[in-house]
Amino acid sequence: MDTAGRTERLVATFLEAVRVDSPSGEESEFAQWCAERLRSLGATVRLDASEHSTGSDTGNLIAESAGDADGATLVLSAHLDTVEPGRGIVPVVADGVVRSAGDTVLGADDKAGVAAVLEALARIGEDAVSHAPLRVLLTVQEEMGLVGAKALEDADVHGDLCLVLDADGPVGRIVIAAPTHHTFTATFEGRSAHAGVEPERGISAIAMASAAVCRMRLGRIDESTTANVGEISGGGATNVVAAQCRMTGECRSLDAQEVERVRLEMDGAMRSAAAEAGGSVLIEWTKQYDGYRLAPDDERLGLVERACLRAGAVPERIVTGGGSDGSILAARGLPSIVMSCGMSDVHGVAESVAVADLETMVRVLIAAIGEAVAR
Repeated sequence: MDTAGRTERLVATFLEAVRVDSPSGEESEFAQWCAERLRSLGATVRLDASEHSTGSDTGNLIAESAGDADGATLVLSAHLDTVEPGRGIVPVVADGVVRSAGDTVLGADDKAGVAAVLEALARIGEDAVSHAPLRVLLTVQEEMGLVGAKALEDADVHGDLCLVLDADGPVGRIVIAAPTHHTFTATFEGRSAHAGVEPERGISAIAMASAAVCRMRLGRIDESTTANVGEISGGGATNVVAAQCRMTGECRSLDAQEVERVRLEMDGAMRSAAAEAGGSVLIEWTKQYDGYRLAPDDERLGLVERACLRAGAVPERIVTGGGSDGSILAARGLPSIVMSCGMSDVHGVAESVAVADLETMVRVLIAAIGEAVAR
């Protein structure tokens, strides 16, 4: 098959992938679609039993190809789920760019990564390219807090380098640092009273939560640190002093010590606001993931940059304030590098990906497979 034919096949694979609904928690049909494709390419495929803990209708997909050469074991990772509105996606190709018809997301996050993996494996098979052991890892419920990656068995988190194809922006962007991320749920407890007859007898849980927010540093705290309150809900009738209020929020930073300082500040703001009002608050903190930073001379980073150059992509090292499966996998001992696969305006109905970027991403993966053998 010539170059144009391969690109046409890549685009067809991507279009077919985005037409398969896979909102978070309902990834089964798409997982089976991927499994069939991977088996046809000679990989052994299985689904783990993580659905029992994640609540999805399927497990994570793990595929392996033994290879015929010595070298580093490379893991290619993406996620199966898409955000809403993501049902009945109708992809449209115009002027070399793929978009949705306009009333849903496109699903390039992360089906651009999935399509690139499938096409790369197809091409190395057609060209009889020697390769070291390869693994493919496709997770569920990434969009819901990296749930599938957290549910992986230890035995499935192994390899010398994992390329996580889940960043937006031009192909060639390489995430070298990601933050530590904490979230909280706080429940303020006050005392109800008639707001028009005897408000003095009440203790407003909503007022406590509001006072706590006013004491917090929110937004961008410094170049590496952010904090946010995402939801406040409580009360009922306008003539009743609210006895309960629920609040959620987060803080994250590339500096693990700074994020802990901010976390303690937010925690203290909530506790002091409740105590001063004569109420109470129950706060539940969850560390969503640990941050990481690659050393400038990390040999795995060098491998990825060489692969980008070989594929005609300009490597660019970036830091991110977001998380990905790479954060979980790295913390669990699998060296991981998150890479852009060309998607833009993700999580919105304007989401798009250029055909040229899909093609470049495939070439980067093939070059990385070659670099793994050299290593």
